[in-house]
Amino acid sequence: MLEKLYIENYALIDLLEIEFHEGFSVITGETGAGKSILLGALSLILGQRADTAVLSDKYRKCIVEGSFLIRDYHLDDFFSSNELDFDDTITLRREISQTGKSRAFINDTPVHLPLMKELGDKLVNVHSQNSINILNDTNFQLAALDNYSGNLPDIKNYHALYARYGQLKAELEELIALQVKSKNEKDYFQFLFDELEVANLQPGEQEDTEDRLAILSHSEEIKTNLYKGSQILSGGESSILNQLSDLLTILQNLSHFNKEISSIADRLKSNQIDLKDINDEISRLNDHIVFDQEEAENLTNRLDLIYRLEKKHSVSSIGDVTRIKQEMEGKLIAVGDLDERIDNQKVLVQQTFEQLLLLASRVSQKRKKAIPGIEKSIIDLLIKLGMPDARLQIEHSITGLPYKDGIDKVRFLFSSNPGSELNEISKIASGGELSRLMLSIKSLISQKNLLPTIIFDEIDSGVSGEIAGKVGSILQKMSEDMQVIVITHLPQIAGKGHSHYWVYKSTGDGTTRSQIKLLTKQERIHEIAKMLSDEKVTESANKTANELLGY
Repeated sequence: MLEKLYIENYALIDLLEIEFHEGFSVITGETGAGKSILLGALSLILGQRADTAVLSDKYRKCIVEGSFLIRDYHLDDFFSSNELDFDDTITLRREISQTGKSRAFINDTPVHLPLMKELGDKLVNVHSQNSINILNDTNFQLAALDNYSGNLPDIKNYHALYARYGQLKAELEELIALQVKSKNEKDYFQFLFDELEVANLQPGEQEDTEDRLAILSHSEEIKTNLYKGSQILSGGESSILNQLSDLLTILQNLSHFNKEISSIADRLKSNQIDLKDINDEISRLNDHIVFDQEEAENLTNRLDLIYRLEKKHSVSSIGDVTRIKQEMEGKLIAVGDLDERIDNQKVLVQQTFEQLLLLASRVSQKRKKAIPGIEKSIIDLLIKLGMPDARLQIEHSITGLPYKDGIDKVRFLFSSNPGSELNEISKIASGGELSRLMLSIKSLISQKNLLPTIIFDEIDSGVSGEIAGKVGSILQKMSEDMQVIVITHLPQIAGKGHSHYWVYKSTGDGTTRSQIKLLTKQERIHEIAKMLSDEKVTESANKTANELLGY
């Protein structure tokens, strides 16, 4: 329930702080005093949008803050799922800066406005003259049936399942679209893969082929120079190896005279052996290098293939080409997997659809079963409210396929006069009749689905006298299970309230401000007497006020 409301710099309100109580509270005051301004400020902390037009002083920010007691309303899950601190009493706050920037807080934690609205809808239901238009809205009519029939848990599950069904269908459509696209590309992927598969490129092949082709292409030059090298090392009397052999003989003959000469001779012997090995290697290479025209052509063709594939795929190595081949293979496998994935998704969609139909059928049965009861209960209330000839019929039909609210279509048909045909509510009901019908429906809903607080703004439109008193009695009955706050002009309704607040204007320093106060017993008698009088409060009005208040 709403415990406290603080408003600063909002429209005609400079600074206001008021506490509210359990049960039935009434708010009265002259037209234009600011009663609806209170609702406008309250709507800010219930998640409605605002702009700088609400600022009374354009150089100060607007602040609206409300404290709510939520101990018995099972909102723990909402707070935990949104990572908000939970307590028996919570605070909602809105700030509108001079530039129009809005900030929202729940228990001093900044939140986005939609989250504040979601919580606000769980705390307060505001009924105004404008909201009467929803009487003819099929969503409201279904919601009324669901509230009355105790269908809300199933409806919550249905909405979640319906959203899941829509998600699964969207995923299936994406898979099918991907399949069509992939099948169009499959031949191309297969061609690329087959081309790389046939090429069978091996790691290091490009470098080896380039090296081998370079040798074949320059074989004559290589053989000529290898031969020259071999001649330098071993050809003729003046070759390096012959001269080295002569030098070695000289040093060996001198080695017994000096150890250092012996060491040099040993080193020279080792070099002689290395040079002989080098000469043998040169000879071997020279013997093995033979120009092969066919091999050269094959190597050239192989390199041309490697270069062409690298250029085609915009890469510079066989490793990159191999990676692309693996990607093509993965895409081909994925195309094949899509068929299986689509089949599995179709099964999942069908299973979810069957679950949806089953749950929708259960919801539908409860709705249909509740119709006679809600028709009778509303008619009984309307009779009490001075509409003895009122008739209400809820027309029910089943749709072919489930939609967001189930498989049901309902239409509330109404008639207030004997002999007149039943028709849609908006086409035949007057303003006063609409107010009484809405009050009856909301009274019924409040018994089945308790909200912490409900606020009625001028629910008394089009009623007076004895009927106004009965409206007050219904509101008073509703307040046994919830906090009811009513803005009214009728003394018969004001007299039923447990608490009475008076909204008035005060002037000073050239400004007009709206104020509100909780009336004492005597102040309340005087206020209701004023409502009963034309201009001057009479003794008769005071007496009637005492009677209405039961004093």
